[in-house]
Formats: sequence, structure tokens, C-alpha cells
Amino acid sequence: MEKLQHKYVTVAYDLYTDNAEGIHELVERAPKEHPFQFITGMGVALDAFEDRVVSLAEGEAFDFTLSVDEAYGPYIDEHVIDLDRELFCVDGRFDNDNIYPGNIIPLVNADGNRFQGLIVKVGDDKVTVDLNHPLAGKALHFKGEIVTSREATDDEVQGLINRMSGGDCCCDGEGGCCGGHDEDGGCCGHGEGHHGHDGGCCGHGEGHEGGCCGHGHNH
Repeated sequence: MEKLQHKYVTVAYDLYTDNAEGIHELVERAPKEHPFQFITGMGVALDAFEDRVVSLAEGEAFDFTLSVDEAYGPYIDEHVIDLDRELFCVDGRFDNDNIYPGNIIPLVNADGNRFQGLIVKVGDDKVTVDLNHPLAGKALHFKGEIVTSREATDDEVQGLINRMSGGDCCCDGEGGCCGGHDEDGGCCGHGEGHHGHDGGCCGHGEGHEGGCCGHGHNH
């Protein structure tokens, strides 16, 4: 059977979306000094994003827009849910340090799937959490360039597999973390980004407070 080839890619870019007034606004930046890094074919980056950049050469610029469906899909009202307040207790005490309106926290459901939730409201008995991706319902306009594009090593691929399965991160020879945490503490080499699927630990990490490797609340 033919071996599947994976590429190690790093990209520097600015990400823009339209706000309520239809004005383009910068929502995220991955500079050359700390580019977004990923390994193709591993589900780290959005499929449509990966498709746009995988064939580009080092130093080549890109400028494209992902539709709502290509990005994180439409905003779904039913994904705003009420959870029992007791789920957010640590050692019998409510976690006031992390559970407050406006904060984004990592969550884990009964199947072990990881995702993020925005705390909307904290009540006496319930906590209202918005499980929509922060960029749900938005088209994403990326403008940047390819910093690195080469074949991924077996160690890098295995390191990412370990990371995605909860194992230790295996750092590569370029200071990257095999698609794991970058220098900013982001998940999968993306300290500020919103890539990956369902806001899970390997791809959406995130430039949000309480990134994807903290709390493990069950839902």
C-alpha cells in the first residue's frame, strides 16, 4: 500500500471577518516569528484552508476567503445550552476564577470529545454556555504567505498523533512542537488561531483565555 505523504507547513497571515456594519476587521494574526504550523492530512487545519495553501511554495503569498460553510458553519441557537452549576465546582466550590460571563473555557463531553464554550450567564442553579465556535456564521478572509513547506518527518507525524491522543508532545528540529503547543502556549502551533474541527484540542487553540488544555468539565 502506498504510504500517505504529509507536509509540514507553517504560514504567516492576517485573518479578517466582517462585523455587524459589514466592515472588515482583523480578528487574528499569525506573524512570521510565530507562524501557524500544521501537518497536512491530520485534521489540524480547516480542510478548505489546507486545500488553499498545501500546493503553494515557500515565500508564496496567498489571499483568499473561506465561506461560512467552508469555515465553521452557521451560528446555531440550539448550541446555547444551560448546564448545572455543580458541574463547574472544584473541590466542592464553584470555580469563580474561570466561570464568568465572557470567558471561553475548554469542555469535555461524555465521549471524551473536546471543544470550547463561551460563558454567557452564571445563575443560581444553571450556567449558560454558548458552544458555537467563536467564528461560526462568519466568512474568513486570510491574507499572508507560506513560511515553510516541506515533507513532514515520521517523528513529526507520530508526535502529532501522540498529542492528539493525549500523549506527550514531541518537538521537531525547528523549535516547533510536531503540531503541538507553540511558544505562545497555543494548541497545535497556533497560539492565536481558530483552526481545526469543533474547537477541539488539536486545532483550535486558540487565542482565548483558558485555552484548550485546561478545565475538563463534562457535558
